[in-house]
Amino acid sequence: MTELQALIFDVDGTLADTERDGHRVAFNKAFADAGLDWEWSIARYGELLRVTGGKERIRQYLSEDHPAVLNEPGIDARIRELHAAKTRHYVALLETGAIPLRPGVRRLLDEAEAEGLRLAIATTTTPENVTALLEATLGSEGPYRFEVISAGDVVPAKKPAPDIFTHALEAMNLPAEACLALEDSDNGVRSARGAGLEVVVTTNDYTREQVFDGALAVLDGFGEADQPATVLAGPALEGSVVDIATLRAWVSGAKG
Repeated sequence: MTELQALIFDVDGTLADTERDGHRVAFNKAFADAGLDWEWSIARYGELLRVTGGKERIRQYLSEDHPAVLNEPGIDARIRELHAAKTRHYVALLETGAIPLRPGVRRLLDEAEAEGLRLAIATTTTPENVTALLEATLGSEGPYRFEVISAGDVVPAKKPAPDIFTHALEAMNLPAEACLALEDSDNGVRSARGAGLEVVVTTNDYTREQVFDGALAVLDGFGEADQPATVLAGPALEGSVVDIATLRAWVSGAKG
């Protein structure tokens, strides 16, 4: 039986709660800068999160709320410009330290490294966003703690397509059965499972009502001693936190 050798993390919603008070705010600032009266409320943004990728999310919004705009000349370039402006606002927000890692993430990263597990990222967000988050929360060495960062447009098809996880696996030269994906959304679960990976889910405000068919376990977080994790679906948790021993046991159990 192949032993667990690597953890592959999603970013937004998994490493940190970045969506509601991070990306959404940055999108609205970019729209305002461009003189647009578009305003994504907390609820509206939650609806748009069913589409992965920032540029794709703008396009989906336009198709539903401003369909005529999609037919304007140069719309593809305009969407790219809006997304680039949004990224600048998001990075500036991260640099203020306003968005911390979710409870238990730093502990789990430290434990993984101590036990010799390799670390990677597979996300639809841009590489700039990933680097900014990791540097803001883990310091200048943060990005280098991950052997592979598969992000953004490095693959043409975004989650729920499996391409981004397949890209990470190929970059690490590891089979799917040697790795575990950590995700927060149903799109993420479908993407990871499509690449042959087992998945553990930690939900957030935007995803807790989703259906995570195929996940090994679903929890409300990784947990800390003073913030115990709660299992929402899957095997019982021994203790108050998800640790590497727990992840190894779950993966081993899935393989029979």
